[in-house]
Amino acid sequence: LEPLLFGDRLCVCPSWVAAPAGRRVLTLDPGLAFGTGSHPSTALCLDWLAARDLRACSVIDYGCGSGILGLCAALLDAGAVWLVDIDPQALAASRVNAQRNQLQQRVRFLQPGALPVRPVDLLIANILLNPLLQLAPHLARLVRPGAALALSGLLAVQAEDCLAAYDPWFSMGDMTFRNEWALVQGTRRGTASAD
Repeated sequence: LEPLLFGDRLCVCPSWVAAPAGRRVLTLDPGLAFGTGSHPSTALCLDWLAARDLRACSVIDYGCGSGILGLCAALLDAGAVWLVDIDPQALAASRVNAQRNQLQQRVRFLQPGALPVRPVDLLIANILLNPLLQLAPHLARLVRPGAALALSGLLAVQAEDCLAAYDPWFSMGDMTFRNEWALVQGTRRGTASAD
């Protein structure tokens, strides 16, 4: 494995490899939970995060796996970050990765039912199409009006279905593709009900 670069300021690097200078570096070794940055859907999400100004943003990494997306958001100066997963093993891996990167004081680890009531500034989810379709109303409630959403874990041929599922609540923007994978993004509208 080699350092993986995202945008002009972010790097994900295994612990046994020297990280390049001049970037925010997340040290992350392959483990039991999904997410090292090498999968195209994760890379799409990391490129998306690296291109945004996250200073003081509240962020949910929904389906966090290894915690890579939420931990990178914290590295990029996000304010409050919630790492959320239904799998206790994923949350345990996220805690280890947060400690390794000295980010444990800047993130919280939660199962979905324990999320904060107040909507956040940014939600990112790198899971699969069927859960994303089922979760659309729930995820919409977690994002404040005017805030951003990014969804991946989708094959390119599934992107339109995902856009349609989130259209009642979000103004969906451009899609981004890497190999056969896609990332869709949107901005929460303030007029639609999430119920």
